[in-house]
Amino acid sequence: MTEERLPHHHGNEEECGHLRGQLERAGDFKAVADVFKQLSDTSRVRIFWLLCHFEECVINISALVDMTSPAVSHHLRQLKASGLITSRREGKEVYYRAADTEQSRLLHLAIEKTMEIACPRADMIDANRSAGKEE
Repeated sequence: MTEERLPHHHGNEEECGHLRGQLERAGDFKAVADVFKQLSDTSRVRIFWLLCHFEECVINISALVDMTSPAVSHHLRQLKASGLITSRREGKEVYYRAADTEQSRLLHLAIEKTMEIACPRADMIDANRSAGKEE
């Protein structure tokens, strides 16, 4: 089998050949895209972030994120189906929390770091203003 050459020669054919092999693993990329789809909704990001910090029931999650219980349940089902959260039943109550997986920990860290970079805290803005710095 002859290796297909790229239209433009930039001297990186060996690296491109390796990357091409990785790109052919479309199923892997779909799995990653599916996880990120879960975090494409603000409400799901808020719920997931909350559950990264502690375990909680639907009623309390609803109160914390100011959403109806059915709406929260809808998001919880999607997060659970993607493997980002888990649940446990205690009597009639179901408690949810972030899954104890590397994927959940990494996504939690990504959310926290993104918020830190993109959403400066009010006290930091005030400190910068006091110091005469621009926002």
